[in-house]
Amino acid sequence: MRKFGVNFNRITHIFISHLHGDHFFGLVGLLSTMHLMGRVKPIQIYGPIGLKDIVLLQLEVAKGKLAFELIFTEIKPESSVLLFEDDKVKVSCFPLVHKIPTSGFRIEEKERERKLLADKAKADGVKLEYYHRLKKGEDIEEDDRTILSQDYTEAAAPPKSYAYCSDTAYSEVTINAVKNVNVLYHEATFVEVLRDRATATKHSTAKDAAEVAKAAQVGRLMMGHLSARYDTGEQHLIEARQIFDPSECVEDGQVIEVV
Repeated sequence: MRKFGVNFNRITHIFISHLHGDHFFGLVGLLSTMHLMGRVKPIQIYGPIGLKDIVLLQLEVAKGKLAFELIFTEIKPESSVLLFEDDKVKVSCFPLVHKIPTSGFRIEEKERERKLLADKAKADGVKLEYYHRLKKGEDIEEDDRTILSQDYTEAAAPPKSYAYCSDTAYSEVTINAVKNVNVLYHEATFVEVLRDRATATKHSTAKDAAEVAKAAQVGRLMMGHLSARYDTGEQHLIEARQIFDPSECVEDGQVIEVV
């Protein structure tokens, strides 16, 4: 995060998929760093049952005291629920299939207001107090005319969506949960020659990830969590693109535009 210039204090919500070390061991260190940087605003942490106890125990044993509040939402196994919502986005969780309870996350933009054609509205003498209503799609009746929203606004860009599936085997539940997202991140630890290993560890192959992406009709597939035995993702790409062409392997620091 430091390497790529992430501003720690802009982080307000943290989502933890499961309690395998590579997915949460760094959390207490991150929270401690935030404290040292002077953070005072609360932070929301979402994760499996047990995460709260682990974090609080680590802080207690280390006699660590944070200057900001930790607000925990523990996710029950097998739950598919709305975790967070504000005026711009909503975040939902859904169960994945791994050795321990694991959640995937779907992040969706809310539909935005229509875009005002301000120059046209001004030229036609539309009152300023009507602008907000027009952007909401309302038509306005005046004494001598009807002001139509469609005449003075245009549709906003369609809402964007992203789904994150960390450690998981292939699952029909995942397909339903990530349906039609613009971008899907899905683990692809192995390729098909190691199918037995994938099955034993409840991980996915590149083919599995591509099958999920195709069935869910997503826009793009981003594969990650590749086993360290692979120097590159070349084999994964060959395997995935035979099923779902817009597939990529991701790298740390890569910037991905959600379109």
